[in-house]
Amino acid sequence: MNWLNVCSVSDLQDDSGICALVNGEQIALFYVKNTVYAVSNFDPFGNANVLSRGVIGDLKGQIVVASPLYKQHFNLETGVCLEDESVILPVYASRIENDTVQIGVNL
Repeated sequence: MNWLNVCSVSDLQDDSGICALVNGEQIALFYVKNTVYAVSNFDPFGNANVLSRGVIGDLKGQIVVASPLYKQHFNLETGVCLEDESVILPVYASRIENDTVQIGVNL
């Protein structure tokens, strides 16, 4: 796996999301408790790239993002939709190295 620099940690805000274009894919990045989570920005229920604008929360001990469209909740670690476990978002390896957010990609 190769790591691509996406942005600086200072570009992120606690408990909020941004969208980054990585290898032609829109990825929603969420910064929660000094950890970066990366999932697809595409909401499969609303058929739109909007998840980076969702609300971060904790449901039953799971860190989730609520879609801004129809309010489904997606686990940020697994991508699984809490309301319909058959729907799973792509999840991307992510890390912070030297104050830089990196996404793992297979080249």
